[in-house]
Amino acid sequence: QVQLVESGGGLVQAGGSLRLSCAASGRTFSSYAMGWFRQAPGKEREFVAAISRGGASTRYVDSVKGRFTISRDNAKNTLYLQMNSLKPEDTAVYYCAASNSWEYTTVVLSTLYNYWGQGSQVTVSS
Repeated sequence: QVQLVESGGGLVQAGGSLRLSCAASGRTFSSYAMGWFRQAPGKEREFVAAISRGGASTRYVDSVKGRFTISRDNAKNTLYLQMNSLKPEDTAVYYCAASNSWEYTTVVLSTLYNYWGQGSQVTVSS
């Protein structure tokens, strides 16, 4: 199995940037497809972005396209989410997750992810 720890969240003004990191330990990081999800107060957890094992394929929810970039460094066992042009509606707890499989059409489904981090709070003020 793999253990995941997020960092890099915080408070930022609208229009600002943050970079989330997700450090993995345990089983080989490169054997997992990875994703970012978020959950705002009173809302269901939603898919944000995903990246394939080698990093060649990515997918984003429409609301973050052009503003967020998912990437990974398999040599450092770390997943990243660069968030630019942040909006108040991006406020949420952000979770990284690992999946044993990669299928472009289904990576949006939280049920396909086997391991989850504890979450990192991102707050965007207007």
